[in-house]
Amino acid sequence: MFWNEKAECMNKEEKEKLQLKRLQETVKLAYENVEFYTKRFDEIGLKPEDIKTLKDIEKIPFTTKSDLREAYPLGLLAVPREEIVEVHASSGTTGKPTVTAYTQNDLDIWGECIARGLKMAGAEKEYIIQNAYGYGLFTGGFGIHHGGNRMGAITIPISAGNTQRQLDTMVDFQSDILTCTPSYAMYLGESREKAGIALEDINLKAGIHGAEMWTNEMRKRIEESLGIKTHNIYGLTEVMGPGVAQECEYQNGMHIQDDHFYPEIINSETGETLDYGEKGELVLTSLTKTGMPILRFRTKDLTSLIGEKCECGRTTVRMTRITGRSDDMLKIKGVMVFPSQIEKALLKVSGASPNYMIHVTRPDILDEVEVKVEATKELFSDEMKEMERVEKQIQASIRSETGLRVDVSIVEPESLPRSEGKAVRVIDERNFE
Repeated sequence: MFWNEKAECMNKEEKEKLQLKRLQETVKLAYENVEFYTKRFDEIGLKPEDIKTLKDIEKIPFTTKSDLREAYPLGLLAVPREEIVEVHASSGTTGKPTVTAYTQNDLDIWGECIARGLKMAGAEKEYIIQNAYGYGLFTGGFGIHHGGNRMGAITIPISAGNTQRQLDTMVDFQSDILTCTPSYAMYLGESREKAGIALEDINLKAGIHGAEMWTNEMRKRIEESLGIKTHNIYGLTEVMGPGVAQECEYQNGMHIQDDHFYPEIINSETGETLDYGEKGELVLTSLTKTGMPILRFRTKDLTSLIGEKCECGRTTVRMTRITGRSDDMLKIKGVMVFPSQIEKALLKVSGASPNYMIHVTRPDILDEVEVKVEATKELFSDEMKEMERVEKQIQASIRSETGLRVDVSIVEPESLPRSEGKAVRVIDERNFE
């Protein structure tokens, strides 16, 4: 049931004592070895010895993605370069990528965190893990791989893409666990059906999916199309990669590995720390990372924290499903909207598939929004009247969820682009100059 029961079921007093000890050690390491943090602390007159309680973490300035980009590539190292054994980086689609570096101890901890998540998904040492996250600078593939090795399971490093080979591998190797983005899992489910492969021909038991936002409606579609139980996984390059948090079998929030990462929720506007249950921006501090420690990193991910013990027996703090990113929110006709709200609305309508594209334009002075939604094969074979009826249903559902009137177009199955990595759902062509 547990990979590391002592760490995952620690009582509150023992955990807070451990967190404070590790926080103090990390702050000292960063202050004494990372010029960026030395300057930040000195500017406000803060010393490592001022961190006497966990509450004192609020005295530490935030670290942002732009701080990491300015330190590109290895300006935030806390150890000599010869101690670094692996480097990963974000995609860098909006400027310089953010880089993270690992000592061997960091990799061991990464593997430990992933192994805990694999166990949450029901994995055993004899299981076969089909790892369809991308290998390379992206942390997904290697993160799962390190965890599979730590567990001692068979890991197939198939990486993303080559869908026919993915399906052949599922059948030939009788893979037990599938790891990939949720949008690619959905595509694999569709491809399985199209290829005429019966659920009885594969052996998948669980999926571990992350790296992009997805709704409970999409979860249901994936579980039905692959015959599995799915588990949301969370992580980010800047802090470690996947494995910071993951769902257990109860799918009621993701367990944060809080002996290695200290979570806070803040008000994005004021920076004020919020209580358990209050929704805001997740801030993470690495407690054990030595290669490139990160203090109070603003993730931009919007969620809330659950402090109660889980039904599974774990006492780790949980984070609720991410509903959006503070920097991904769209302001349309004065209304704040997250793509996940539109996905949730359209998937409530029978006949709509989880493949969609949101196209935002401003041809004159007003925003216009078109949502293209792939029809299911059953709907597409129906009369035009039925498709028009479903379009109106989707429009009404989106308006009910967001308050927005949008144009909806039902398009042919498999006509929208597919992604083997993170799905691109929004095309915003407005000119804000």
